[in-house]
Amino acid sequence: MTTTAAAPLVRAAARSWRCAPAPGAVRAFHAGLPGYAPTPLVEVPGLASELGVGRVLVKDESSRLGLPAFKALGASWAVHRVIAAAGGASLTLVTATDGNHGRAVARMARLRGQRAHVFVPRGVHARAVAAIADEQAEVTAVDGSYDDAVRAAAAAAEAPGRVLVQDTAWPGYEEIPGWIVEGYSTLCHEVDEQLAALGVVGPDLVGVPVGVGSLAQAVITHYRSRPDGHAPALLGVETAAAACVLESLRAGAPTSVPTTPTIMAGLNAGTPSSTAWPYLRDGLDAAVAVTDADSARAAEDLAAAGLSSGPCGAATLAGLRAVLPTGGLGLGPGSVVVLLSTEGRDANPHPTR
Repeated sequence: MTTTAAAPLVRAAARSWRCAPAPGAVRAFHAGLPGYAPTPLVEVPGLASELGVGRVLVKDESSRLGLPAFKALGASWAVHRVIAAAGGASLTLVTATDGNHGRAVARMARLRGQRAHVFVPRGVHARAVAAIADEQAEVTAVDGSYDDAVRAAAAAAEAPGRVLVQDTAWPGYEEIPGWIVEGYSTLCHEVDEQLAALGVVGPDLVGVPVGVGSLAQAVITHYRSRPDGHAPALLGVETAAAACVLESLRAGAPTSVPTTPTIMAGLNAGTPSSTAWPYLRDGLDAAVAVTDADSARAAEDLAAAGLSSGPCGAATLAGLRAVLPTGGLGLGPGSVVVLLSTEGRDANPHPTR
């Protein structure tokens, strides 16, 4: 379990960086799925008072398309694109996961009449593995890290009739991870609409959990391409057990780091996605790595406010608490803060020790 974390990194130039938006077809696709509904954006006045800002709102992803995490957004869009590209051929969708992504791919494969083969690294809780198997997926345990599981999945996907549906990219494997990132854009559009319903033009800060960086890439894409020019501060939060993005930003180049067990299993990745890296490098205002203890405290505080949040989702609150004392985010008594809570409390049980 992690007990220490490096100092936060706060940068001045990211808010002026711009990029192209995600395709508009993604939101319409999700809106047409059975059971689709926007997840709640919940205001927590007690946190606003504690943090000294005007409003704190938490995007609650504890129930998304029948699953307890946001991953279904990326998996559904990517699986849709993969099946369309295959022209109706029967496929086995292969992926590696710390829990939520693999379950989402397995669910979408089952709903579309396809097979799934999911590789899980050492330390994934037996209940998370069972949840994937319950989606009728084949599950293979890898005696190694998440990065080892990704390599095993990529090798298995080379067989005929198999397609890798992975939420991290590397040179030569970028199209499908790009579709997953596009799928996450729906979450950001929902936030815009929910804030508008409250009379808020846009947030002043968005906190996003970061593993390999795919969700952060989607958030950066959305807020650095807004036609109205509104550019909030964007805060990426990692586990101190695998702070590959923070180390990459400090080094100025993608950097792999060793990983250790953490309750933030979904963030326990040692290498940034190659497609996410340019967005992280140019579009993040701040990055911070938080400890298990800080994330666990944040999860309990969200639970006290009536929100079901696992350690990965609660990491954004822990990260904001760590960065605010630097004074570099420009927040004040009138600021609106949105924290993305990406999983429910029981979505990804703590890894075995």
